[in-house]
Amino acid sequence: MPKKQFKILIVEDEPFLLELYDAKLTQEGFDAVKAGDGQAGLSLARLEMPDLILLDILMPKVDGYEMLKKLKADGKTKKIPVVIFSNLSQREEIEKGLKLGAKDFIIKSSVTPSELVNKIKKYFK
Repeated sequence: MPKKQFKILIVEDEPFLLELYDAKLTQEGFDAVKAGDGQAGLSLARLEMPDLILLDILMPKVDGYEMLKKLKADGKTKKIPVVIFSNLSQREEIEKGLKLGAKDFIIKSSVTPSELVNKIKKYFK
């Protein structure tokens, strides 16, 4: 029986990082879907129903916190696990994200793309 291919929505406004993580996740066997801002991320989350959302905080149009609030308030998307992936590292920022319903808060500068993939794989075990 073939292994399920998990779908991950990457919401990141930095094009280089968006492509980097898309390539790494795809290479590792995930089905990656990309959004360049929170507004597009919300639309794609509802359309694609990913297995996990990797969410940046500082973005144009709709920031990550606002997107997280909207996802958790929507009956269709509230059960999708969200992992915040940001360079914000202050304790208050991390606590805010977790209080809003994020499953985890990963600081971008503290992980390599491979380490990020390994963390993501643990969510599907």
